Amino acid sequence: MSRAGTPSPLQALALRAGLQPHWTDAWDQPREVGDAALRRVLEGLGLPCGSPGQCAASHAWLAADDAAHALPPLVTAERGQPVVVPWPHTLPQRAYRVTLEDGAIIAGTAVRGAGADATLMHLPAIDVCGYHRLDLGDGHTTLAVAPRRCYGVADALRHAGRGKGDRDSARSPPWGLAVQLYSLRRGAACGMGDLTALAEGCASAARAGADAMAINPLHAPFAALPERYSPYAPSSRLFLNPLYADPATVFGQAAVDAAIAGLGAGDTLQALDARGEIDWIALAPLRYAILRWLWQRRETLLPRAALDDYAAFRTRGGTALHAHACYEAIQAHRLSDSANGNHRQSAPDWRCWPVTLRSPADAAVAAFAQSHADDVAFHAFLQWLADDGLARAQRAARDAGMAIGIIRDLAVGADPGGSQAWTRQPETLAGFHAGAPPDLYNPLGQDWGVAVFSPRGLRRHGYAAFLEMLRANLSHAGGLRIDHVLGLARMWLVPAGAPASDGAYLRYPLQDLLRLVALESWRHRTIIIGENLGTVPPELNAALSARGVLGIDVLWFQREAPAQDDAREQATQDAGNLAGQEAEAAAFLPPQAWPADAIATTTTHDLPTVAGWWAGQDLAWRDRLQLLAPGETLAQAQAGRARERVALWQALCDAGLCSGAVPAPDQAPLGAVLAWLGTARTAMRLLPVEDLLGLAEQPNLPGTTSGHPNWQRRLDTDVGAWFGTPVLRARADAWRGIRPGARHPPAQP
Repeated sequence: MSRAGTPSPLQALALRAGLQPHWTDAWDQPREVGDAALRRVLEGLGLPCGSPGQCAASHAWLAADDAAHALPPLVTAERGQPVVVPWPHTLPQRAYRVTLEDGAIIAGTAVRGAGADATLMHLPAIDVCGYHRLDLGDGHTTLAVAPRRCYGVADALRHAGRGKGDRDSARSPPWGLAVQLYSLRRGAACGMGDLTALAEGCASAARAGADAMAINPLHAPFAALPERYSPYAPSSRLFLNPLYADPATVFGQAAVDAAIAGLGAGDTLQALDARGEIDWIALAPLRYAILRWLWQRRETLLPRAALDDYAAFRTRGGTALHAHACYEAIQAHRLSDSANGNHRQSAPDWRCWPVTLRSPADAAVAAFAQSHADDVAFHAFLQWLADDGLARAQRAARDAGMAIGIIRDLAVGADPGGSQAWTRQPETLAGFHAGAPPDLYNPLGQDWGVAVFSPRGLRRHGYAAFLEMLRANLSHAGGLRIDHVLGLARMWLVPAGAPASDGAYLRYPLQDLLRLVALESWRHRTIIIGENLGTVPPELNAALSARGVLGIDVLWFQREAPAQDDAREQATQDAGNLAGQEAEAAAFLPPQAWPADAIATTTTHDLPTVAGWWAGQDLAWRDRLQLLAPGETLAQAQAGRARERVALWQALCDAGLCSGAVPAPDQAPLGAVLAWLGTARTAMRLLPVEDLLGLAEQPNLPGTTSGHPNWQRRLDTDVGAWFGTPVLRARADAWRGIRPGARHPPAQP
């Protein structure tokens, strides 16, 4: 079928189910999902489609199901704009009553729309933001009225007392650092960076004038499976990674030292801390053993106020915290039994547990929690420790003068066998992984191995799972980065076991989700950053900008647009598929011309550092691990990078920052690059600490789970020394836009 033709029964069903049979790839070329791939995705969604008759039956079932749920549990609206509510009945008007959060009542008459809007009732605008109760006829729903936009950087500056006219506001735009928390060092033998290191790093950066510290996701991993340490494939995005907790903040360092000595772990911990890469499999059990030792002696080691605070935290956590603690305890118990010869056929997660344990509401789970009460309480206690540590770090950031403080990171999904999927099964898509189609930097596509929410499941349950997750990640933060924010509009679904290229896009209720993000953003006074890199759907950036969601401007992607006829040829060159061509690389866009409604940065955790890019370190890794594009050779990729170095050097020279010949691959002009980006007029600038320190290696290489030390590298420099040398201070000044002289040397270190 042509793009303009009549869809086949299979394609019509796909469209009705929210799939996109046609889409535009990263090279701006039209693509069509093959019938075999469509059938696989539709079957995975529970929609038989093997014949035209089955397609028609599934289509009819979807229509009937939507009609039966016409008035959903939650409806979103925008302050000052008319409210539109789905309504299954045919009466031309109905009386309504809105009970605001503060108890005030608004009453009136809703009017049915005409034509295509005949299934909608229209109400006058509500000018009060919040979650209100709407009674409409004999039905009721929650009406979430959102502000027009999210809380922004300027709002944070004003709230910090740095509004217009304030002397400090001359530092605008504000800046911050981006760090991988596990990589930090603070002069204590911890084996990894922790929340105390984060607090100290925030104070160090604040003294240098920073207003923010962006970190990797802190999501809860599988405590019993230390080999699953990726922060972007967690067990749950509702809770925290206890390994980041510093127990000395509540127990005191003497108690922690006693625990280490009691376990005979001092030499082992020192050796692990001295490594340049984290040995998660060795370190995680050791840190949990220390925490368990302290837990068993809590009644004598902790003051009553701390024990009371833990008890209150557990009460506030309610069923969600209890379920997560149960999951951790059950999984550890079953893995322990398996190691001792029992349950040999059982897999390590809930999908293969006995059927009586496959829901947190099962009676067998309650019985387990009762018979293993201490284990369940221990895992709740770990969450209290981590939550307390994160709160301390954010307070330290604000006390040190940061207007924003910690910017947390929300991963795009969670492990399908993890705690969050176990507790939110009706809202989670089973049998699929989130991923990405082939693009410029990942020509084979990506399968991230994580489960995501079902758009139909979210609507059916009033977006409860989304709001629960959003609120958890806005806690103790001044900002939130939403990984792959494209997923609020559409998600590339890869059926489990299929190659990443055999997926399809599924649409999500973008406006509903953005309204909820904006509402919660203001309630938590938290800026929102959307990672909008990859194959961006049309109009998404405009929709994000309209809602005050800041995009991310990354140096490597900010290029002059090629002529329309040359778009595909240029994009192919940018990906490295040069095939012997000698065309120039696309020119780099001056930072002053970058989109202003964004965060400017040199790179991200998934992309090369400045030194690594200049040297082609990422290309060497991709060649070593067979991740180059089909038919591409390392020599071709290196030749393409050489042309790109010329283009970046030319931009630096045009800006008056450099002159002379292009430096060698091992002589990256880092200072000049930072000074150049220091001219960006974006809402904020974030400098990865790897670029502050001039490192060549990146934290993660997408498309790999082995072969590259993803999420393992540690920094050599302690957080207190990040700005302790003239070279480091000069780099920070360059990033801040401070100009010590007219020119930088051609190959500044």
